[in-house]
Amino acid sequence: MLWILLLLVVGAVVAYRFRVPLLAKVLGQSEDRVRRQLERRRR
Repeated sequence: MLWILLLLVVGAVVAYRFRVPLLAKVLGQSEDRVRRQLERRRR
């Protein structure tokens, strides 16, 4: 049980770190465009 929780936490951290390339690949858009959209939402 503890291992599953640990894997989920590590997976979430990795996904957050690499969110721009991952989103760019999933959405089929360039990384620059995804990065600009994320920056716009933050404000």
